[in-house]
This record gives sequence, C-alpha cells and structure tokens, in this order.
Amino acid sequence: MQPGDAQAWMLSEAMEWLAQAQRLQRQFFRIGQALDGPMWEPPVDMVDDGRRMELLVALPGVPQGCFEVRIESQAIVVRGDRAIGSRIAPGTVVRLEIPYGRFERRIELPAGIYQVVAMRMEDGCLRIQLELTP
Repeated sequence: MQPGDAQAWMLSEAMEWLAQAQRLQRQFFRIGQALDGPMWEPPVDMVDDGRRMELLVALPGVPQGCFEVRIESQAIVVRGDRAIGSRIAPGTVVRLEIPYGRFERRIELPAGIYQVVAMRMEDGCLRIQLELTP
C-alpha cells in the first residue's frame, strides 16, 4: 500500500465513522434549532391515567441544577445545558454519540390545567409527575 493510499483509506474510514455517529445520534435525539443557536431534544416517555401524568425525560450526564422545568400554555418545557467534557476522561475521543450543549424539549399536554407534584432524577432520567387540577 502506497503512503497516499493509506492516508486516503484513513480519511475514508474517519468520514464513515463520523457519518455513522451522526446517524446514531439522530436515531436517539432529534436536533432542533432555536433562535439563538442549535440545541438537542431529549427523548421522552409519557403515561397518562386520566388524572395524573408521568413523564420520563432522558438527560444522560445532566446534573441537578443544570435544567429547568416550566409549564407554558398547554405544554411542559424542559430546558438546560449538558456541558461538554463533564464526564469524559482525558484522552483521544474515539466515539462521541451523547449530545452536549443546550437542550430543550416542549411536550404538549392534553386539555386541562396541570401542576408539577413531584420531580426527581433517577438513572440519568428526569421523572416528572403532573396532576390535573380540578
């Protein structure tokens, strides 16, 4: 193999790995665009029993205090920031698939007026319990 061929092969492999990482990231996290720059949207599970609603928002590596939760109109909004390098050891990055930076997720709620009755972090997820007010 010629030296130029090895460089071309390495560049081709690096580009393929980057493309694969981007595909994986899009599979798990939708990328949004805010007025003041890009952000990522964490995935959400939501269960409604008619009176209470429970949301599970995936926030891997986001510490308590680096996000806010607000009810706005007929939606609940979770926004914050995941600092790059917060949990990464020194060294050469081989793979970087978990998104960093600002995030925001707006989850539309069914008709009614809701209040947050409980909220806690567990296993990298934010668990929010909402209650329908009479």
